[in-house]
Amino acid sequence: MSQTSYNELLDAGVHFGHLTRKWNPAMAPYIFMEKNGIHIIDLNKTQRMLDEATRAARQLARSGRKIMFVATKKQAKDIIRIEAERVNMPYVTERWLGGMLTNFATVRKSVKKMSNIEKMETDGTFQNISKKERLMLSREKDKLNKILSGVSDLNRLPSALFIVDIKKEHIAISEARKLNIPTIALVDTNSDPNLVDFPIPANDDAAKSIQLISRIIANAITEGLSERKLDKEAEVPLAKKEEKEATVVETAAE
Repeated sequence: MSQTSYNELLDAGVHFGHLTRKWNPAMAPYIFMEKNGIHIIDLNKTQRMLDEATRAARQLARSGRKIMFVATKKQAKDIIRIEAERVNMPYVTERWLGGMLTNFATVRKSVKKMSNIEKMETDGTFQNISKKERLMLSREKDKLNKILSGVSDLNRLPSALFIVDIKKEHIAISEARKLNIPTIALVDTNSDPNLVDFPIPANDDAAKSIQLISRIIANAITEGLSERKLDKEAEVPLAKKEEKEATVVETAAE
Protein backbone atom coordinates (compact mmCIF):
# COMPACT_ATOMS: atom_id res chain seq x y z
CA MET A 1 0.00 0.00 0.00
CA SER A 2 1.20 3.48 -0.89
CA GLN A 3 2.04 5.36 2.30
CA THR A 4 3.31 8.81 3.15
CA SER A 5 4.60 10.25 6.39
CA TYR A 6 3.18 13.15 8.36
CA ASN A 7 6.39 15.09 7.69
CA GLU A 8 6.10 14.57 3.92
CA LEU A 9 2.61 16.04 4.00
CA LEU A 10 3.87 18.90 6.16
CA ASP A 11 6.83 19.66 3.89
CA ALA A 12 4.56 19.74 0.84
CA GLY A 13 2.27 22.29 2.50
CA VAL A 14 -0.72 19.96 2.35
CA HIS A 15 -1.99 21.48 5.62
CA PHE A 16 -2.48 25.05 4.32
CA GLY A 17 -6.15 25.75 3.68
CA HIS A 18 -7.89 28.89 2.44
CA LEU A 19 -8.67 32.13 4.23
CA THR A 20 -11.08 31.53 7.10
CA ARG A 21 -13.71 33.77 5.51
CA LYS A 22 -13.80 31.48 2.46
CA TRP A 23 -14.32 28.25 4.38
CA ASN A 24 -17.05 25.69 3.84
CA PRO A 25 -18.55 24.64 7.21
CA ALA A 26 -18.76 21.05 5.97
CA MET A 27 -14.94 20.94 6.23
CA ALA A 28 -15.03 21.63 9.98
CA PRO A 29 -14.19 18.00 10.95
CA TYR A 30 -10.95 18.22 8.95
CA ILE A 31 -9.71 21.60 10.21
CA PHE A 32 -7.10 21.55 12.98
CA MET A 33 -6.89 25.26 13.79
CA GLU A 34 -6.88 28.80 12.50
CA LYS A 35 -3.60 30.66 12.07
CA ASN A 36 -3.11 34.18 10.73
CA GLY A 37 -6.53 34.14 9.12
CA ILE A 38 -5.92 30.81 7.39
CA HIS A 39 -7.43 27.43 8.22
CA ILE A 40 -4.93 24.66 8.94
CA ILE A 41 -5.94 21.17 7.83
CA ASP A 42 -5.56 18.27 10.29
CA LEU A 43 -2.91 16.10 8.61
CA ASN A 44 -3.81 13.10 10.75
CA LYS A 45 -7.23 13.19 9.09
CA THR A 46 -5.56 13.68 5.71
CA GLN A 47 -3.44 10.56 6.24
CA ARG A 48 -6.47 8.49 7.19
CA MET A 49 -8.56 9.68 4.25
CA LEU A 50 -5.62 9.28 1.87
CA ASP A 51 -5.23 5.67 2.96
CA GLU A 52 -8.89 5.03 2.14
CA ALA A 53 -8.50 6.69 -1.25
CA THR A 54 -5.39 4.71 -2.15
CA ARG A 55 -7.09 1.44 -1.21
CA ALA A 56 -9.97 2.30 -3.51
CA ALA A 57 -7.63 3.31 -6.37
CA ARG A 58 -5.54 0.17 -5.99
CA GLN A 59 -8.59 -2.09 -5.98
CA LEU A 60 -10.05 -0.42 -9.06
CA ALA A 61 -6.77 -0.83 -10.94
CA ARG A 62 -6.47 -4.45 -9.80
CA SER A 63 -9.91 -5.19 -11.25
CA GLY A 64 -8.87 -3.69 -14.59
CA ARG A 65 -10.92 -0.51 -14.38
CA LYS A 66 -9.97 2.96 -15.56
CA ILE A 67 -9.61 6.02 -13.33
CA MET A 68 -9.85 9.36 -15.11
CA PHE A 69 -7.52 12.09 -13.80
CA VAL A 70 -9.05 15.58 -13.92
CA ALA A 71 -7.37 18.95 -13.29
CA THR A 72 -7.57 22.01 -15.51
CA LYS A 73 -6.03 24.62 -13.20
CA LYS A 74 -2.66 25.93 -14.31
CA GLN A 75 -0.52 24.60 -11.46
CA ALA A 76 -2.05 21.12 -11.62
CA LYS A 77 -2.54 20.24 -15.29
CA ASP A 78 1.04 19.18 -16.11
CA ILE A 79 1.36 17.22 -12.87
CA ILE A 80 -1.87 15.36 -13.52
CA ARG A 81 -1.01 14.63 -17.16
CA ILE A 82 2.40 13.19 -16.24
CA GLU A 83 1.01 10.98 -13.46
CA ALA A 84 -1.91 9.78 -15.59
CA GLU A 85 0.38 8.90 -18.49
CA ARG A 86 2.75 7.13 -16.10
CA VAL A 87 -0.01 4.68 -15.11
CA ASN A 88 -1.72 4.64 -18.52
CA MET A 89 -4.94 6.23 -17.31
CA PRO A 90 -7.18 8.73 -19.16
CA TYR A 91 -6.99 12.40 -18.23
CA VAL A 92 -8.56 15.80 -18.82
CA THR A 93 -6.26 18.79 -18.27
CA GLU A 94 -7.32 21.46 -20.76
CA ARG A 95 -11.07 21.94 -20.56
CA TRP A 96 -13.88 19.78 -19.28
CA LEU A 97 -16.36 19.42 -22.11
CA GLY A 98 -19.93 19.52 -20.87
CA GLY A 99 -21.24 16.00 -21.37
CA MET A 100 -17.80 14.38 -21.20
CA LEU A 101 -19.46 11.63 -19.14
CA THR A 102 -23.21 12.14 -19.53
CA ASN A 103 -22.97 12.40 -23.31
CA PHE A 104 -20.02 10.07 -23.77
CA ALA A 105 -21.19 8.79 -27.18
CA THR A 106 -20.79 12.29 -28.65
CA VAL A 107 -17.31 12.60 -27.17
CA ARG A 108 -16.38 9.29 -28.79
CA LYS A 109 -17.59 10.67 -32.14
CA SER A 110 -15.28 13.66 -31.73
CA VAL A 111 -12.36 11.33 -30.94
CA LYS A 112 -13.17 9.29 -34.04
CA LYS A 113 -13.28 12.47 -36.11
CA MET A 114 -9.82 13.43 -34.81
CA SER A 115 -8.49 9.97 -35.70
CA ASN A 116 -9.98 10.19 -39.20
CA ILE A 117 -8.26 13.52 -39.87
CA GLU A 118 -4.95 12.05 -38.66
CA LYS A 119 -5.48 9.13 -41.05
CA MET A 120 -6.19 11.54 -43.93
CA GLU A 121 -2.84 13.22 -43.28
CA THR A 122 -0.96 9.96 -43.76
CA ASP A 123 -2.94 8.05 -46.39
CA GLY A 124 -2.56 10.63 -49.15
CA THR A 125 -6.06 12.15 -48.87
CA PHE A 126 -4.60 15.55 -47.97
CA GLN A 127 -2.86 15.66 -51.35
CA ASN A 128 -6.21 15.52 -53.14
CA ILE A 129 -7.96 18.39 -51.37
CA SER A 130 -7.47 22.13 -51.51
CA LYS A 131 -5.01 24.02 -49.33
CA LYS A 132 -7.91 25.77 -47.59
CA GLU A 133 -9.56 22.43 -46.72
CA ARG A 134 -6.26 21.04 -45.44
CA LEU A 135 -5.79 24.10 -43.23
CA MET A 136 -9.32 23.86 -41.82
CA LEU A 137 -8.99 20.14 -41.09
CA SER A 138 -5.55 20.59 -39.48
CA ARG A 139 -6.87 23.35 -37.22
CA GLU A 140 -9.85 21.22 -36.23
CA LYS A 141 -7.59 18.25 -35.47
CA ASP A 142 -5.29 20.41 -33.31
CA LYS A 143 -8.27 21.79 -31.41
CA LEU A 144 -9.72 18.33 -30.80
CA ASN A 145 -6.33 16.89 -29.90
CA LYS A 146 -5.72 19.58 -27.30
CA ILE A 147 -8.96 18.76 -25.51
CA LEU A 148 -9.36 15.04 -26.17
CA SER A 149 -5.84 13.57 -26.42
CA GLY A 150 -6.05 12.30 -22.84
CA VAL A 151 -9.23 10.31 -23.51
CA SER A 152 -8.51 9.14 -27.07
CA ASP A 153 -8.06 5.51 -25.91
CA LEU A 154 -11.08 5.52 -23.58
CA ASN A 155 -13.73 3.29 -25.18
CA ARG A 156 -16.13 3.26 -22.25
CA LEU A 157 -16.99 5.40 -19.25
CA PRO A 158 -14.28 5.47 -16.55
CA SER A 159 -15.00 3.59 -13.34
CA ALA A 160 -13.83 6.49 -11.16
CA LEU A 161 -12.49 10.05 -11.28
CA PHE A 162 -9.48 11.51 -9.46
CA ILE A 163 -9.96 15.28 -9.24
CA VAL A 164 -7.93 18.29 -8.13
CA ASP A 165 -10.12 21.21 -6.94
CA ILE A 166 -13.76 20.14 -6.89
CA LYS A 167 -14.98 23.74 -7.00
CA LYS A 168 -13.26 24.38 -10.32
CA GLU A 169 -14.22 20.95 -11.65
CA HIS A 170 -17.82 21.15 -10.40
CA ILE A 171 -19.22 20.05 -13.77
CA ALA A 172 -17.13 16.86 -13.67
CA ILE A 173 -18.33 16.22 -10.11
CA SER A 174 -21.94 16.81 -11.14
CA GLU A 175 -21.74 14.43 -14.11
CA ALA A 176 -20.01 11.73 -12.05
CA ARG A 177 -22.66 11.97 -9.33
CA LYS A 178 -25.44 11.76 -11.92
CA LEU A 179 -23.96 8.53 -13.30
CA ASN A 180 -22.95 7.12 -9.88
CA ILE A 181 -19.28 7.12 -10.85
CA PRO A 182 -17.12 7.18 -7.67
CA THR A 183 -14.88 10.20 -7.11
CA ILE A 184 -11.54 10.61 -5.35
CA ALA A 185 -10.46 14.21 -4.86
CA LEU A 186 -8.29 16.74 -3.08
CA VAL A 187 -10.75 18.80 -1.04
CA ASP A 188 -9.60 22.16 0.32
CA THR A 189 -11.22 24.10 3.18
CA ASN A 190 -13.43 26.08 0.79
CA SER A 191 -15.13 22.97 -0.63
CA ASP A 192 -17.84 20.49 0.35
CA PRO A 193 -16.35 17.03 1.07
CA ASN A 194 -19.83 15.50 0.98
CA LEU A 195 -19.82 15.80 -2.81
CA VAL A 196 -16.95 13.30 -3.04
CA ASP A 197 -16.89 9.57 -2.30
CA PHE A 198 -13.24 9.58 -1.18
CA PRO A 199 -12.34 13.15 -0.11
CA ILE A 200 -8.69 13.88 0.74
CA PRO A 201 -8.47 17.02 2.91
CA ALA A 202 -5.56 18.88 1.33
CA ASN A 203 -4.24 22.09 -0.15
CA ASP A 204 -5.44 22.00 -3.76
CA ASP A 205 -3.55 25.14 -4.86
CA ALA A 206 0.12 24.47 -4.06
CA ALA A 207 1.98 22.48 -6.74
CA LYS A 208 3.94 20.50 -4.13
CA SER A 209 0.76 19.39 -2.39
CA ILE A 210 -0.91 18.42 -5.67
CA GLN A 211 2.19 16.58 -6.82
CA LEU A 212 2.56 14.57 -3.61
CA ILE A 213 -1.06 13.45 -3.41
CA SER A 214 -1.27 12.72 -7.15
CA ARG A 215 1.92 10.66 -7.01
CA ILE A 216 0.58 8.62 -4.09
CA ILE A 217 -2.68 7.89 -5.93
CA ALA A 218 -0.76 6.97 -9.10
CA ASN A 219 1.55 4.70 -7.08
CA ALA A 220 -1.50 2.94 -5.63
CA ILE A 221 -2.76 2.37 -9.17
CA THR A 222 0.66 0.96 -10.13
CA GLU A 223 0.41 -1.47 -7.21
CA GLY A 224 -3.06 -2.52 -8.33
CA LEU A 225 -1.89 -3.08 -11.89
CA SER A 226 1.04 -5.18 -10.66
CA GLU A 227 -1.31 -7.27 -8.52
CA ARG A 228 -3.60 -7.71 -11.53
CA LYS A 229 -0.66 -9.00 -13.57
CA LEU A 230 0.25 -11.48 -10.84
CA ASP A 231 -3.37 -12.62 -10.60
CA LYS A 232 -3.43 -13.32 -14.34
CA GLU A 233 -0.12 -15.17 -14.21
CA ALA A 234 -1.46 -17.32 -11.38
CA GLU A 235 -4.58 -18.16 -13.40
CA VAL A 236 -2.59 -19.75 -16.25
CA PRO A 237 -1.04 -22.68 -14.35
CA LEU A 238 -4.34 -23.16 -12.48
CA ALA A 239 -6.23 -23.41 -15.77
CA LYS A 240 -3.67 -25.89 -17.11
CA LYS A 241 -3.93 -27.95 -13.93
CA GLU A 242 -7.73 -28.07 -14.19
CA GLU A 243 -7.49 -29.03 -17.87
CA LYS A 244 -5.04 -31.82 -17.03
CA GLU A 245 -7.28 -33.14 -14.23
CA ALA A 246 -10.28 -33.10 -16.57
CA THR A 247 -8.31 -35.07 -19.16
CA VAL A 248 -7.34 -37.69 -16.53
CA VAL A 249 -10.96 -38.05 -15.46
CA GLU A 250 -12.12 -38.49 -19.08
CA THR A 251 -9.40 -41.07 -19.75
CA ALA A 252 -10.32 -43.03 -16.63
CA ALA A 253 -13.97 -42.99 -17.64
CA GLU A 254 -13.12 -44.51 -21.02
